[in-house]
Amino acid sequence: MEVKKCDTLEELRKEIDKVDERIVELIAERNAYIKQAATFKQSVDEIKSDDRIDEVLNHVRHKALNLGVSPNMVADIYRHMIDEMVETEIAELRNRGAF
Repeated sequence: MEVKKCDTLEELRKEIDKVDERIVELIAERNAYIKQAATFKQSVDEIKSDDRIDEVLNHVRHKALNLGVSPNMVADIYRHMIDEMVETEIAELRNRGAF
């Protein structure tokens, strides 16, 4: 990962804003995949798979460690994101009349 060397606070803030935009775009992309995942599932229990949630959290914690970012912070962000996306997936299941 390469980070641009900024010469001013204004330039640095613009770079942070660009990163924030990419993060939001990636969250939206992940959410689109979550909606698609609902088409493969038949129940809320399948959606709320503790094994899969643990797998994702372990994966992002290791990635964070490798990148020198707090694994606890990343896991906390992901827990919140997963909770919200589980609700999205449940809504998708409900909308197609699966329950």
